Amino acid sequence: MMFSTRRLFAFSLVCGLFSVPSARSVAQQSAPSVPTAAPQTSSQDEEPDPRKRQRTDKERYQSQKALRQELKGTYKTWLNQDVAYIISDEERKSFLSLSNDEERDSFIENFWLRRNSTPDSPENEFREEHYRRIAYANEHFAAGKPGWKTDRGRIYITFGKPDSIDSHPSGGNYQRSVEEGGGSTSTFPFEVWNYRYIEGIGENTNIEFVDTCMCGDYHFTIDPTEKDALAKVPGVGLTDYERDNGKDKQERTFGDTDPRGMGPAGAAYQSKEFDRIELAAKLFSPPPIKFKDLNAFVTDHKLLTGPIFPFDVRTDFVKVTESTDLVPITIQIKNRDITFVTKDGVAKGVVNILGRVTTLTNKTVQTFEDTVEVDQPAELLQASLDRKSVYWKALPLVPGLYRLDIAIKDVNNPDHVGLYGRGINVPTYNDEKLGTSSLILADQMNTVSSRQIGNGNFIIGNTFIRPRVSTNAQTPVSYAKGSDLNFWMQVYNLGIDEASKSNSATVTYQITDMATGTVILEKQLESKDLGAHSDQLTVEKTLPIAGLTPGKYKVTVKINDAISKQEIAQSAPFVVE
Repeated sequence: MMFSTRRLFAFSLVCGLFSVPSARSVAQQSAPSVPTAAPQTSSQDEEPDPRKRQRTDKERYQSQKALRQELKGTYKTWLNQDVAYIISDEERKSFLSLSNDEERDSFIENFWLRRNSTPDSPENEFREEHYRRIAYANEHFAAGKPGWKTDRGRIYITFGKPDSIDSHPSGGNYQRSVEEGGGSTSTFPFEVWNYRYIEGIGENTNIEFVDTCMCGDYHFTIDPTEKDALAKVPGVGLTDYERDNGKDKQERTFGDTDPRGMGPAGAAYQSKEFDRIELAAKLFSPPPIKFKDLNAFVTDHKLLTGPIFPFDVRTDFVKVTESTDLVPITIQIKNRDITFVTKDGVAKGVVNILGRVTTLTNKTVQTFEDTVEVDQPAELLQASLDRKSVYWKALPLVPGLYRLDIAIKDVNNPDHVGLYGRGINVPTYNDEKLGTSSLILADQMNTVSSRQIGNGNFIIGNTFIRPRVSTNAQTPVSYAKGSDLNFWMQVYNLGIDEASKSNSATVTYQITDMATGTVILEKQLESKDLGAHSDQLTVEKTLPIAGLTPGKYKVTVKINDAISKQEIAQSAPFVVE
């Protein structure tokens, strides 16, 4: 069966959502009126009105400082974490000068609009890609601190996936290039990322990271010799020039940014020192804004009526930053409910999907629209009607309460429309508190190739995971007897030992027979085996369930953190048919 998506030509979404006033929307009381004094004759000796005098530089500075101190909660996290690497100095200054939350909300909305490469689309691809990169950095580059705070995380978030990586995770013996002076030495772990082209920087850009602490924290460097573990050991790890001329390392005098051995090749390379300094400045500057003139974004939807088109929806939650979660939305449609049209021996069904996420005050924060096509050879159509087709969309959302509305339309039967509306509570993951993502039970799960990491439907990080969807929240997902059970979950905010920069937690997963309460399977893993230096782990397992008799079961994943002394568990029921 073929399953693809293309842009939706507009159709309407149900309006008239419930509206609950928030603390922010409470009406302000007006100040009591003050009688106006009778006009008085002014004189040159009269003192100036203190309310109209100009403030001194010191007073303006103190006012701005007080305003910055007032900035807190999600707005502070958004500024200092979510967009720390991509916001310009002018935008940061403007944001800090805003006086209320309504202005800040408007600023954030327009911040993303100015960067959207497809302003006519209801989806903001730049924002979605940005938060996907943060999620990937947290999963792959954590080193005793969240991945987004590391140098590799910053470069990945700003410029995306490199075109190639020269990785030396264990360091060891290393043959220098001619430009580096030649000769062999021993190195710390290091990586060189290559980008074929970076806008505003140029072509064939190499970015080097070195793990001098041997703790998984690779920091950016413009010194090509910083990876040299023998740099301060006399008599070993010499360059070709030093070895051939009986020299030692005391003549490496090219400065802190390029302390390589003397010689024609090294001297020529010295001239590139300022190029590397300039490269570092460009890499760590916010990227330019492409769309500066966009100020508004408006979508308009009509109310749809017609026969019910049934479908099922599942929402999950995955942490991206302290103030933003990734919310994968999975929509499941039975083929039997789709109208197929046969042409040239191919039966095709087409479904338009439109979704909207709103706050409790009915402000739209996310929209998405796609077209799903289901193709079958005409002779196999009847056999495929009992199958199901799924659609997946991952949205970045700030923690809080929202309303999710989805409308679907059967294109071959325009009056066949389905509507879905539910409240969703996007969780907050506090820094000091152990947390987990949703525990996702999947019908397919596998590691993707390096080219697919973070891209495409059903991909979280480097894993393709297609969730099982039940007909409602009270009904467990089902598996056929003899199939495999796949489950996936992330763990956040594990304690990190200050000395070893490592975590120390036990991960236990088990399957329980819900009818008898008997634990049928139980296994334990050590967190160090999943990622020793990370405060975030991913637990993913595929278990054969051929031995389970038909009935109701439950999979549970428990985390016991020995460092923070916290425990947490997630469970998900399933049925074996």
